[in-house]
Amino acid sequence: MKQRTKKVLFALASTGAVAIPVQAFAQNSVTLYGAIDEGLQYTSNVKGKSNIETTSGRDSGDRWGLKGVEDLGGGLKALFQIENGFNLNTGNLNNGGRIFGRQAYVGVQSDAFGTLTMGRQYDPLVDMLGPLTANGNWAGSLLSHVYDNDNTDNSIRVSNSVKFVSNRYAGFTFEGMYAFSNAAGEFANNRLYGLAAQYANGAVTIAGAYLQINGNVTTNSGGAVSAADTNFTAQRNQIFGGGINYALTSAATVGFIYTHTNLTDVIGSEYFGNLANPASSLRFNNFEVNAKYQFAPAFFAGLMYTYTMASYDSAAGQANPHWGNFGAMIDYNLTKRTDVYMQVAYQRASHTPDFAAPLGQAVLVGTDAPSSSLNQTAVLVSFRHLF
Repeated sequence: MKQRTKKVLFALASTGAVAIPVQAFAQNSVTLYGAIDEGLQYTSNVKGKSNIETTSGRDSGDRWGLKGVEDLGGGLKALFQIENGFNLNTGNLNNGGRIFGRQAYVGVQSDAFGTLTMGRQYDPLVDMLGPLTANGNWAGSLLSHVYDNDNTDNSIRVSNSVKFVSNRYAGFTFEGMYAFSNAAGEFANNRLYGLAAQYANGAVTIAGAYLQINGNVTTNSGGAVSAADTNFTAQRNQIFGGGINYALTSAATVGFIYTHTNLTDVIGSEYFGNLANPASSLRFNNFEVNAKYQFAPAFFAGLMYTYTMASYDSAAGQANPHWGNFGAMIDYNLTKRTDVYMQVAYQRASHTPDFAAPLGQAVLVGTDAPSSSLNQTAVLVSFRHLF
């Protein structure tokens, strides 16, 4: 397998796809990896009609990447990771058409302190708090919170970032990130910063996180996030939350997560398009409970429910929509690398006044468009292979 990896990497380097010296392979540990996730999904109501479609990467995200590490001595290691996201059904690149749009970073790891990396990376909320949610752990997009408003499904990707992750001390891990605007004279326009901490000890895992994006991506698209990287177009996006997972037994785990999202001067979202009246203020409160049971090493089932309350304020008026999200998943491993899974998601939305349209409609993350009614149901069956 090691010799095969070297041949693949040599071919990529010789075509210019990977700008890494070939002679470095003899010194570094370099791994080629990826995920292929292809399924069929039924959605009950998409703009008034049911839909059956093929899906790509609904749970894992179709990807391939390279990661490597080199021992520098003295307890230090150099590392890198580049990861491509693509649509299996069309062959198109995801993440705004970037070659390595999922991740692209280089850094140094210290045995004594932690890891410092620079580039395009996942934020601290995704790393620390996301794994306590259903969609950020054992499920995927269909079981996300409404519009993925709190980024636990990793809608936001961060460019121009510097991130530090500490080693684990007495069960605690800490993480911090700062992402630059990269614009002269606009230091605060489209920058991002975040902090997170996690405590894990035996059956209990607890985490908390804070994330803030300042500035509008429409005026500085080359900063921390771009329109293709974020789920909302707003002047400021502030997210914080906390959660706990508890292992009742070696097979059963339950969890509770709360997150709050506060947006100002919102134009729209990739999930509901442009608002009829831009919101001076838009807030979300998400309450999730989840449970997972491992029936056998190769088979598990999971359930989740999220209740989301929103507060919308604009020149045209105010609204307080809310949603109930139910999700379930079963997964069976055919081998260590190949599995089949089924996900069912149901969402019910409240009535929303016309001035707040389309905010408040039923629209599951991972479906093509909002429902014409207050309800939307999706059923997905998928086949996945990891390499």
